[in-house]
Amino acid sequence: MGGTRPKVLLAPITVTPSKPLTPSHLKGLLWTDVMYRATAPLADVTYRYSHTTYHPTEQTLGFWEFLDRTLGDTDYGSLSEEEIGEFYVRYRAEGRPTTTEALRPYAEAVEGNGYVHPASARILRLWTGHYERLGLHDPGLLAHQPPAWGLQETVEYLVAAGLGLDQRELGGPVYLDATRFGLPLRQIVTADGRPNYLACALRELLPLVPGHDEVVLLYDRELDPDYQLLERVLGHRATTVRRVPVGRVPIDGRITSARHGGWHDHTVGALLRALGDDHRPEVVRLGVRLYFIATLGPGQQESFRHDLLRKSLVRAEQLLRRAEETTSAGQAAPAALLEPHRRDHTYVDPYRLTSSLLGRGRRPEPSLLTTVFL
Repeated sequence: MGGTRPKVLLAPITVTPSKPLTPSHLKGLLWTDVMYRATAPLADVTYRYSHTTYHPTEQTLGFWEFLDRTLGDTDYGSLSEEEIGEFYVRYRAEGRPTTTEALRPYAEAVEGNGYVHPASARILRLWTGHYERLGLHDPGLLAHQPPAWGLQETVEYLVAAGLGLDQRELGGPVYLDATRFGLPLRQIVTADGRPNYLACALRELLPLVPGHDEVVLLYDRELDPDYQLLERVLGHRATTVRRVPVGRVPIDGRITSARHGGWHDHTVGALLRALGDDHRPEVVRLGVRLYFIATLGPGQQESFRHDLLRKSLVRAEQLLRRAEETTSAGQAAPAALLEPHRRDHTYVDPYRLTSSLLGRGRRPEPSLLTTVFL
């Protein structure tokens, strides 16, 4: 690349601010955080994580309409994310289709002035506290970050590129058309103009990819068909696209969606409360990364276990103690330590890097821990 630093666009799936963060959410956030911080010494990384982009989905707007319709003028400022999450479970259980007319004022407010419903604004503020305690880079949870392209501009691009089928003039929906790659048609906009998550992702990412050498998509394994489509469409912009699926975390052997509830003892807030103040912040930050990345791995076979999380914190304490005993003389620069974990891609593999800390008798470099894990 001519001696210049490569440019990487890191685009993880966003978590809708309508329910509490669960172990599955936390796993994805930690993988993204380590990838971002480990790749930054080797490349110019754009970490794009915009809630603004995905507010126009029916999942979010429908919840907001449900809250206003059923609860009226409610003060959400003192509610926990679990309490707001219970409202979300009730909304999903209602199963009542929300009309386009009912959603339109919310959609126009989001597009026009960056409106965020007070319930979601409360959840995002609570999440900033979790991010701070866990040492997660905040990519702009509370920021207004609209996508550069509008929905119509995105659809026009897809149609012109031979990747879209717009049937709205005939009373039909808009489809993403990658059939020439052997992939099925995928509806992304309803006949009355409501976009889904994939349409919002295209609005955000299509204008960004030309300025980057590599695009990395981190996402839930359950969404693999959609991300295969996304890879093909973004690849049309002459950019290298990497898909990194991350498995969910089963609870007692079962993988369930947060929309069904049952997460009260396993939210991120509950996990942090259970850890209490028994460990210094550095131990918690390293320990949760050792557990959710190295111990659980990229798959989804292992159920969440409190005892193994606590063992990871003990291991983190030992690693930090060894690192603190290391003298500054002869320490390698972070870039040299990170380079071996890249393989044939620009980004650093979080699993390979984090697992490398667990070798018997390992004495990690303090600079590596500070740069990536603390």
